[in-house]
Amino acid sequence: MIPDIDGVTQIIRETAAREVMPRFGNLAAGDVTKKTSGEVVTTADIAAEKRLAHHLKALAPESVVVGEEAADSDPNLMAALAGPEPVWLVDPVDGTQNFARGEPCFAIIVAFCQGGATVAGWINDPINDLTVWAAVGKGAWLGRQRLKAAAPTAFGEMAGSLRYRLKKRLQARAQAGLGATPAKIVHYRCTGREYQDLARGKLHFCHYPRRLKPWDHAAGVLIHREAGGFSALTGGRRPYRPAASVVEADLLLAPDEAAWDALDAVLAAL
Repeated sequence: MIPDIDGVTQIIRETAAREVMPRFGNLAAGDVTKKTSGEVVTTADIAAEKRLAHHLKALAPESVVVGEEAADSDPNLMAALAGPEPVWLVDPVDGTQNFARGEPCFAIIVAFCQGGATVAGWINDPINDLTVWAAVGKGAWLGRQRLKAAAPTAFGEMAGSLRYRLKKRLQARAQAGLGATPAKIVHYRCTGREYQDLARGKLHFCHYPRRLKPWDHAAGVLIHREAGGFSALTGGRRPYRPAASVVEADLLLAPDEAAWDALDAVLAAL
């Protein structure tokens, strides 16, 4: 079952307008706290997740909602991903540290999963009111514009996202004359916005190190695949699937399988 695409999009946009954007740049000291995991959480995360959970559940009464903040308090909620009911995965403010600092790079991520697979996904950029979405077999879209992942190109001409450690090792490798570095290396500190740019062809690749949380990646991996890209877990080339626990593997996304293999070889050498 694919849920009402436009209905979900509207719920997300209204949540951004009512719960997220009014708090952006207006957080008091007491509006930012630490979760049990040690990560930052704001009143916007909590209010947005509550609203999304209420309205998404109403769209599919037989479904279960697993939100990042609720799962932080009760990790057992993630077990729903192994059950028979459809599951909504919700990241109410992806890039919370950026949001809390007043940096305009954050997103709302929603995925709809069944049988251990992502059926549909949405990523909203509240700053620009842009929602990228995809459903299995229906492509990836921004409004009425069908999206296509970046075309394969030489490694030295690519733009991609890497964490600082790998970026420095790549640069050291190039300085030693052992190979090229990508033309542009970024790290948004917001996976949702990176997935949007992957689907729109603005980034060629992204690498996400282990401890993959389903609300961060389920929607984005589907959107990238429906845009024509290829992704897999490194160290075995298994496809990513949202799991009832944190996935302890690295995730690599690339324009196609050949580019993935080439990128994987470079990163493995580091």
